[in-house]
Amino acid sequence: MVGGATNGEDHDDRGSAASGAGTEPDARFTLANERTFLAWNRTALALVVAGLGIVQLLPPFPGVPWGRHVLGVPLIVLGAVVSVTAYAEWRRNQAALRRSEPMPHSVLPRILVVTITGVAALSAAVLLVSAVR
Repeated sequence: MVGGATNGEDHDDRGSAASGAGTEPDARFTLANERTFLAWNRTALALVVAGLGIVQLLPPFPGVPWGRHVLGVPLIVLGAVVSVTAYAEWRRNQAALRRSEPMPHSVLPRILVVTITGVAALSAAVLLVSAVR
């Protein structure tokens, strides 16, 4: 049973990490929620490292001195946003599991798609401006 108690007893876990009345979820669902949280944080870390790599290691674009920063900084910010949002979603998911409610929809895929598409468009623009100069 999704979100059901593992021992058949109801618990009042108001002081737990993901507070909210309800029953203790099956450990498999709690651990799956945690694995998802950790996966999003690996993605966040990769975004931060990619942004730092672009800013610090990529050679400057000819004629576009700001090019590395306009590409790298949004990735670093996106990494921070993904990490914070992943924590908020972990808490919401855990609360839904405790109350045996449907899982809330994640906003993280939309955030990633929009931002990465924007960075790709910026990359194309920087490359085109650099090629013209």
